Amino acid sequence: MRVQDDNELTVLVDRLRRDRRRDPYSGRDAYSRTAREVANRCDQLINIGEAAVAVPMLRKAVDRMTNALMYMDSSSGVLGNDLAHLMEVYARACQAAPPRPAGLAAWLVKLVCDGPGWPDVVLREWAPALGAKGLAEVARLVDERAAAVTEPDDWHQQWAVRYLREQIAEVSGDVDGHVRVLAEHLVSADQYGRIVRVLAEAKRPAEAIDWARRGLAEYQSGYQSAELRDLLVRLLIETGEPEAAVAERRTAFDDQPTIDNFRSLLATVAETDRDAAHTEWALAVVRDCATRQAEYLRHLIDVLILAGRDDEAWHTGLARWDEVPARQRVELLELRRQTHPAEVREPYQALIDVQLLDSYDKRRYDKAIALLRNLREAYATTGETTQFDVYLEALRAQHRRRPTFLAKLDAARFRSGR
Repeated sequence: MRVQDDNELTVLVDRLRRDRRRDPYSGRDAYSRTAREVANRCDQLINIGEAAVAVPMLRKAVDRMTNALMYMDSSSGVLGNDLAHLMEVYARACQAAPPRPAGLAAWLVKLVCDGPGWPDVVLREWAPALGAKGLAEVARLVDERAAAVTEPDDWHQQWAVRYLREQIAEVSGDVDGHVRVLAEHLVSADQYGRIVRVLAEAKRPAEAIDWARRGLAEYQSGYQSAELRDLLVRLLIETGEPEAAVAERRTAFDDQPTIDNFRSLLATVAETDRDAAHTEWALAVVRDCATRQAEYLRHLIDVLILAGRDDEAWHTGLARWDEVPARQRVELLELRRQTHPAEVREPYQALIDVQLLDSYDKRRYDKAIALLRNLREAYATTGETTQFDVYLEALRAQHRRRPTFLAKLDAARFRSGR
């Protein structure tokens, strides 16, 4: 690398310093461009065999940017992504030209334990540069940190120690040891899911299934539990237990007859070629729930539409129209308009009236015009455009004191005879 190029890179890295007194919104784009330029130049150095030159530059760049983000607005995520990219390039540079293992280990542990919470340290990306000695040093330093945690409310240090211990166990290649470490902190379905993935990747499906079931027994609901159930169902299918996979979906739906659980049940039934009776059972469950609990009406309508029961969905919603959420009213009307346009006129008109009077919705006029377009299509399908014009004139007269709405009607070309 030429001296001039070296100096230019030094200048770029120096630009990553940030005066904490500056406006946090000032100069973010230029700062991001500088960070990307540093990463690109160091990437080029690695490619031409000059990684040893890039290593110290990248250490400075990461340290300076980590500190700078404490005083800059990075809510868009762009600067965070730039820092993550610098870390990736730095890990590759260290792999090509390994620094002193003990020094690198100390820096990584300090970054996690004493840093502001960024950037992420993914130990497997650094393992090639650390080698056996470096990883052993990471483990030793983490043990020191663990011994120093004496305050029960020192949550950050507790998290940092656990985070690094779990990663050390991961890169060790000891599956049982990895599972033991993960099992020390079973506070969520996600933690069970991590154990399941470790065992599944190790080709130990029976144990993975057992851990998945244990996790679902502890955490039965929530998006993490749904992901854990997906893992379990996949394992059951792969190990030749399709009926058990469907049974898991049925249990979940029976506990919570929601559209998401119904969608998952349908997919598993289809994938495993099980009897359609499972679908009929699920429909009966959610019908019963909707009869007893009003909040399940929306799930029933969604389920019926997903199952292709559009006619039943329409009549179910129409019978309890006032209880149907606005989103579903529009969906039901649009579906019905395709096959029975004459039936949707009055419901559309009622919905338009409600929309126009919703003073809390700043987009009420735009939404009303979207509904008017669908209503006009319904009249046109039956060849009764004149009747739509009569309705439109009455609507204009009713809302003559809403000039903004009338102007939007004109802009949308809603005039008599149009």
